[in-house]
Amino acid sequence: MAAAASFRWILQLHKDVPKAARFYSEGLDFTVNVCTLRWAELHSGPLKLGLMQSTYDHVLQKGYSSLLSFTVTDINSTVTKLMALGAELDGPIKYEIHGKVAAMRCMDGHVLGLYEPA
Repeated sequence: MAAAASFRWILQLHKDVPKAARFYSEGLDFTVNVCTLRWAELHSGPLKLGLMQSTYDHVLQKGYSSLLSFTVTDINSTVTKLMALGAELDGPIKYEIHGKVAAMRCMDGHVLGLYEPA
């Protein structure tokens, strides 16, 4: 019987790879393993994130995107940190029974979901 496929990484396309790597490392405490002008590899625990340069605007505009969801300890400070790094809040922070939730867009339009448990 063949071995099951194993997860390798999540890949995102960005115009400015070093800027995107800084966004994830400073904004969400990812560890940068490799970062060049065209490629970066980062990780947070077992999650591996690959960032690849794309100069094609249509690729970034046509929905070739991922949605990453993060559990954070303080949603307000995380939102503030990410906005300082170029992200935009996509609607207000919502206060649900189970906790706070927010959606943000990074500089290349990728959506980040933030969740702070109650």
